Amino acid sequence: MTLPLTTIVLLPLLGFLVNGLLGPRLGTRLVTVVGCGLPVLAFLVAVGAVMQLEAGDGAALVETLFTWAPFGERSLDVALYLDRLSAVMVLVVTGVGSLIHIYSVGYMKGDEGYARYFAYLNLFLFFMLLLVLGRSLLVLFVGWEGVGLASYLLIGFWFDDPAKAAAGKKAFITNRVGDAGFLLGMFVLYAALGTLEMDAVNAAAADGLLPAATATLVGVLLFVGATGKSAQIPLHVWLPDAMAGPTPVSALIHAATMVTAGVYLVARLAGVYQLSPEASLVLAVVGVATAFFAATVALVQTDIKKVLAYSTVSQLGFMVLALGVGAHGVAVFHLVTHAFFKACLFLGAGSVIHALGGEQDLRRMGGLARRIPITFVTFAVATAAIAGLPPLAGFFSKDEILWFALAGEQGGLLLFLVGAVTAFLTSLYMFRLLWLAFLTPSRMAPEVAAHVHESPRSMTGVLVVLALLSALGGFIAVPHYLEGLLPLPAVAPGRAAWHLPLALFAVALALGGLAAARHLFGGEARPAAALAARLATLHRVLTNKYYVDELYEGFIHRPLVWVADRVLLRVVDRLLMDGLLHGVASLARGSARALVRVQNGQLQRYGWLVLVGLGAGLLWTWPHV
Repeated sequence: MTLPLTTIVLLPLLGFLVNGLLGPRLGTRLVTVVGCGLPVLAFLVAVGAVMQLEAGDGAALVETLFTWAPFGERSLDVALYLDRLSAVMVLVVTGVGSLIHIYSVGYMKGDEGYARYFAYLNLFLFFMLLLVLGRSLLVLFVGWEGVGLASYLLIGFWFDDPAKAAAGKKAFITNRVGDAGFLLGMFVLYAALGTLEMDAVNAAAADGLLPAATATLVGVLLFVGATGKSAQIPLHVWLPDAMAGPTPVSALIHAATMVTAGVYLVARLAGVYQLSPEASLVLAVVGVATAFFAATVALVQTDIKKVLAYSTVSQLGFMVLALGVGAHGVAVFHLVTHAFFKACLFLGAGSVIHALGGEQDLRRMGGLARRIPITFVTFAVATAAIAGLPPLAGFFSKDEILWFALAGEQGGLLLFLVGAVTAFLTSLYMFRLLWLAFLTPSRMAPEVAAHVHESPRSMTGVLVVLALLSALGGFIAVPHYLEGLLPLPAVAPGRAAWHLPLALFAVALALGGLAAARHLFGGEARPAAALAARLATLHRVLTNKYYVDELYEGFIHRPLVWVADRVLLRVVDRLLMDGLLHGVASLARGSARALVRVQNGQLQRYGWLVLVGLGAGLLWTWPHV
């Protein structure tokens, strides 16, 4: 007996409904069983569905639930679709998502909003599963908007803090900007092909039914939406502020779900982008620029979660670079390995914060390697993985991205060089974080140091599992598994022999970053302090994140507030609308007062008015009588 795909989607929704409606009455234990048990069950059902998929030699599984809107011979259907690409995504979402749910049990213990937290977490998982399993862009868009709503609720979970509530609003509003592009892309695509089913769109593109100019327009518009969800410049500003929520939320958003939605969207519509080298070039340039930009900012951040946040923006840039050079399967490969090591890193950071009683500033850490050894070892493994040290997961996926950026027919030397520098910076800022948090002498306040303790098993157990996945995940041959759907790009003539030297070069970059971090931040970190003083202007620019938020504040936010206040409120609303309405109301009141004097109930006055009226009528008609 095979369970339908609908079951995978509905299990987290059931958890949301139970804990959301009944959570305060159920008690902590039942909330935990429902909140964690149903996502784990969804993972098991997903495994069964993937086994069924492979038993059919990879032929897609389709479940049409109902017709949403009929249009004559056409219709918009709500259908779920499982092929090898969505299979990879659904396993990552339910697998890593379930681990984060389990970790949350220890992290959120004692929080007043415990049931509400798990309800929101389950809701997030439901919408993400709807996104990756939806057959059409319309169903995907429902999930797309749903994860935006759920992220707003989770980022601003502690809404009594104005800064945290503002971070949730910032994420929600920034993503709406990208969604405008997504909607326009859907409109253009439906006008051109009469369908939004993504397998049909790819088939039409392969058959030459989609003009190249239309493919370029659709590709760029949909990428605007992906820029918002996957935090590419200039819509990256929401993601670092998303750290305001509980740390497991950061792991869920950054590792396995929301931010990868844009990468999945582009990979899902690879057929459209294969028709448009121009749109692909836009992806490659934006991706590599975002990767470099965010890596430089991560170099100087002092909040442990902010370092990881900018690291996520940078790694997403690597994925978009891979999409831009046509290596769609490699982008998904890096998405998978990134889910493992970034979840481990964020949850490891949560374990550090838990051990230090809420402290997040790297300048007040140090000496933690012996105090919280499980957290340290797992964090070190994930750090080596993201840095690209072999044979850990990040080495394989990042090496493939650099390879196709250099040797692929759509690649180029400049893309490769910027990507290589960014890979070096990734190793540098991650080992900087490792040294400052764990390996330098303690800089903790005495009262904090006295209470440092390892996290409970529900947290450290998850860290161990994710560290193992970070170590071994590179051996999962995702690009080859997806090659029937997402073929690898051709290698330019004469460059095939460069693969081994490039792999060695990638290892050298990772080791160079490790050595530089050890030199700059080892001991008392005096070389780093001297370098920061010598490059004070650059350090200030990076610390302030290139002043992007300030630019948005000055050129977008303040002008919009001025227009809203001075034009829309004072002129349109108060002067025109209220003035017009008040004028009509005053006329009505004046007329009413006049009529009140006439209609006073005295028959004598009514008689006189009748006589006056008759007399006036006679005078008017006298010349004609």
